[in-house]
Amino acid sequence: MHKDKTVKIRAVKPEIRVLGIDDGFFTPHTKGVVDVIGVVFRGGYWLDGVMRTQVDIDGMDATEKIASMIVGSPHYDQLRVVMLSGVTMAGFNVVDLEELFARLKVPVIAVARDKPNFGDIKKALQNLPQSDKRWKTIEKAGKMIEVHTRRGGDPVYAHVVGVSVEDAKRILKSTSTRSNIPEALRVAHLVASGLRQSGQKKRINSETSQSESELK
Repeated sequence: MHKDKTVKIRAVKPEIRVLGIDDGFFTPHTKGVVDVIGVVFRGGYWLDGVMRTQVDIDGMDATEKIASMIVGSPHYDQLRVVMLSGVTMAGFNVVDLEELFARLKVPVIAVARDKPNFGDIKKALQNLPQSDKRWKTIEKAGKMIEVHTRRGGDPVYAHVVGVSVEDAKRILKSTSTRSNIPEALRVAHLVASGLRQSGQKKRINSETSQSESELK
């Protein structure tokens, strides 16, 4: 990464504002949209806000939708770092980390609990339209770094764009307060999962009410 394309973070304050982004559950190899949730945290302790958008399953719109969600949020001007749960949303809807950084002027870190098998990913992409473009976007994210965010805990792996590796490591360690992943990402996952469960309950209740009406 070129030094002139990085944001220098002089000090990682306890209340640094971080946006964690994760997608909700979906059924693979289907059509439709998936909720993508953004959670704003001050450091790894205080929840400041939630934002939401939707992206196509295995689509090509994740970068645009996420950028628009963030820019349209009242929290945008206060954000210092954007964190994603991996470089793909809703299957293989790949996020262009460099483009996202260019749009937002905010560093982007894509975090994974386990190191991805990029050989398997490249093979899976062959089944989708614009597979070469998707793969080049993943390659453009650069090599992943390994970070031990908590002493004695398992490492996480991250693509880093727009900030130095040293600063990224400090941010990841500072914001991982309850597990080995940043709290904003952990809570974004919980919220996205909760929306799915809520949607299922509404669907079941609707189907039950319809069945009861048909029996009357």
